[in-house]
Order: sequence, then C-alpha cells, then structure tokens
Amino acid sequence: MSSTLIKCFNLAKTVGNATVKSFLAAPKQPWQACSAAALQTPHVQMPMQMHTSPVRRDLMEFFDDKKNWSENEVKVGRAWRTEELRIKSNKELHQLWFVLLKERNMLLTMEHECNDKMEVFPSPERIDKVKISMENLETVVRERNKAYHLLETGETGERPQKAVKNAFGLQVSYKSCEHALPPFMNLKWIKSRNIGFGGRAVNRFLLKYREKLYNAKRKAKNRSRNEVMMILRRNPNFDLNVLRRQFPDVNVDKLCNEDKIRGHYVPKVGV
Repeated sequence: MSSTLIKCFNLAKTVGNATVKSFLAAPKQPWQACSAAALQTPHVQMPMQMHTSPVRRDLMEFFDDKKNWSENEVKVGRAWRTEELRIKSNKELHQLWFVLLKERNMLLTMEHECNDKMEVFPSPERIDKVKISMENLETVVRERNKAYHLLETGETGERPQKAVKNAFGLQVSYKSCEHALPPFMNLKWIKSRNIGFGGRAVNRFLLKYREKLYNAKRKAKNRSRNEVMMILRRNPNFDLNVLRRQFPDVNVDKLCNEDKIRGHYVPKVGV
C-alpha cells in the first residue's frame, strides 16, 4: 500500500474522532434532555394537556360525582345559546365541544346504569340541555365556515342538496356526496336513488296523510278563532290591533260583526 493512501486513512480517522468528541462535549439540546430523561425513567408517562378538567386515570370519570348518586334532583344551569357562542373564539369552541362531549358520555353512562339498577336518574333534562348546546355550537361553527367559504370562493361550502320523493311519495331532502364512479356508470346508486312510487296502497296512504295534515291545520285555525271570540266576549273593548298581530290567521273584523262574540249583558240605553 502506498504511503499516500496510508496518510489519507490516518487523516480520516483523526477527523472522525475529533467530530465525535466535539459532539459529546457540546451542551445538550432540550429534546435531547427529554429523551435522556425518558430513557432513564421508562415507566413514567407525561400527562396529557388536552383535558380541560382535572385528569383522573380511572373509569370513574364516566360517572357523576358520588354526592349526586342518591339525589333526586341535581341543580344545573341552562343550555348554551347561539348568541353566547358567537362571541367565543374557535379555540374556546373547540374546548367547549370536548367538555360537552365528555358531559354527554357521563350522563348517558349514568342513565344506563340507573336503568340497569332500576333507580331514578336524577335530572334527566341534563341530557337534553347538553344536546341543545352541542347543536347550537355546530350551528355557530357552520355559520363561520359558510362565511369563510363565501369570502374565499363565493360558495357556501355546504353539501348540495335537493328535494326528492321517497318510496312513500313524501318529499325529503337528499344531500349529494362524492362517488368513485360517475352517475351513469354507478348502477347501485341508480337503483337506490331512482325509487318510483305508485300503486293503490301508496296513493291511499298519500290521500290519508294529506287529510291528516288538513285536519290538523283546520283544528288549529278553529282553536285560534274560538280564542279570539272568547277574548272579545269577555272584553268587548279589547284592542283589535293586538289581536291581529297575535292571531294573523283569524279575520278579526269579520268576527266583530257576528253574534257569538256578544256577552250576556244588557246594553245601556240612553234615557
């Protein structure tokens, strides 16, 4: 082996040893210190920082506080309103969503456990309040997403939907979704969406269903008319403008000329 090649090997070995020594002597970075601590204590786990409430490392987090187990009523507040959620930031809404999700899971677990033990679930309206709060939060987030998409692209960003009729002939809303195949090639989609309705049974059902809707509307109108008549019978000098605003479906002027609104009193006759 030539002397030049031996000198090159010795030089490379010297440079490598110096680089390793300088790396070991350099101050450790924060990530290196954390890695070393993790290696020294392998059984210690860092707590999660996503929790908004104190972390409990047990399954009792799915249950309510023990002091509420024997109570018949738990005092709670009302649901979150949309006008209150609109002033919150996106980060606060994100945190509130997980708080409500955690509360809903706890309440559903407690309800199932009370039903299993045949006990009374205290304040079951808490589940409805949590659901209303989550629906209002989704409404606010959807409003912000629509405003952002309208500003950036000129579109709402919502899934397009259209009114279609199902197998019973009732009009429903269908939301479009993405498919791997185009519509004319997707035979499964064509069979599932092109549902024709017809036949004697469906027509009879639609006839009775429309009759039911008509009767409900007619009875509601009659109730409003009777209520206006009772008000005018007891208070002949009642403000008619207030009745028109409160009962827009009732013809108040026509009722004023009927005999049914006259009370059982003797009118004063001038002497």
